[in-house]
Amino acid sequence: MLPGFDFWTIFSLIFLVTAIPVAIMIILEKRSPFKTAAWVLALVLLPVFGVIFYLLFGQEYRKKKLFSRKGIKSLNQYRKLSITQLRQFEHVFQNLPPAIREKESIIRLLLKNSSALLTSGNRLKILNDGEETFRSIFKAIENAKHHIHLEYYIIEEDKIGNRLKELLIKKSQEGVEVRVIIDDVGSWSLSKKFMRELRTNGVEIYPFMEVRFPRLTSRVNYRNHRKIVVVDGEIGFLGGINFADRYLEGIKKIGPWRDTHLRIEGDAVKCLQIVFSADWYIVIHENLTGDRYFPILPARPGIPVQISSSGPDSDWDSIGQAFFSIISGAKNKVYIVTPYLMPPREMVYALKTAAMRNVDVRILIPKKSDSRIPKWSSFSYVEELLEAGVRVYL
Repeated sequence: MLPGFDFWTIFSLIFLVTAIPVAIMIILEKRSPFKTAAWVLALVLLPVFGVIFYLLFGQEYRKKKLFSRKGIKSLNQYRKLSITQLRQFEHVFQNLPPAIREKESIIRLLLKNSSALLTSGNRLKILNDGEETFRSIFKAIENAKHHIHLEYYIIEEDKIGNRLKELLIKKSQEGVEVRVIIDDVGSWSLSKKFMRELRTNGVEIYPFMEVRFPRLTSRVNYRNHRKIVVVDGEIGFLGGINFADRYLEGIKKIGPWRDTHLRIEGDAVKCLQIVFSADWYIVIHENLTGDRYFPILPARPGIPVQISSSGPDSDWDSIGQAFFSIISGAKNKVYIVTPYLMPPREMVYALKTAAMRNVDVRILIPKKSDSRIPKWSSFSYVEELLEAGVRVYL
């Protein structure tokens, strides 16, 4: 002990020396005011542990290092195309159908905040349940000739997961390139045997942001919830359905499992391929470029589509901004179906304001949930929304 200094004096000095710089770092980082206040409060209320927790879990600069995409050739080309399209927007806009021209503001927004190219000549099919989704995906994989790319939050080692494994192995043995990205937390239950069978048969499968000590602290918060399939750069799938039996059989305590997926043919598949290739580069630093992965498709009539992606590395919350813009500009109705109703504050204001403008706002949420905390959180918003005229259904 230093002469003239007791334990609490030394402790206070150490706390000031460490906490003040950390507080400055928190304030200067680009995060929401709520998160900033929460971290600063943690520093004050938990003098030692608050600093430790922040250094382990809260540093925003790590995202730039973990999600560096500077070397992704296809992504850089894609961004150049989106900039060109934005500059030539008036010309592009004139060639769109009247119904699409009414959406000018949202098209511009997605071009600016996420470089979401406006593609044309697309064919879309909504897949309403697990049975329809798996049937369509397995058919596309079965007919693959060049490559199969999958990126999934959850693949479970059950009947549907094993069926997927066997089909991917079969296609790999036929000479088709097969690449798979799984989330290391969402697909934690996959056994080493499952992974080994795929790899020994030529399937390239890697976890996204592998959560292993000592990398646990810097990666555990950055999960990949995408559910993407790209086949030969021509057919794509995205939506809410993971590879698990529950999407066919439900869960005993809850009942049927309801979700929706989308099948796409056309130039919009290139945008899905960009998303996959960018995440593939993050995982193993391999560029996927060329006509093999981005084929030139014949021109044909179809539906204009933009695909926007966002994540921890995004400059903007592009999808959140799009939802906010759509709800705020709604004139007649807003219908929402969601498993978890946990909107940010600004989205709550947008929904309440729309309802008070006499817009028909309806939200459908499940009566039973697979998780208690999200269920409780969902119901915590219901009364406030009902008071503003929003109709909520279970």
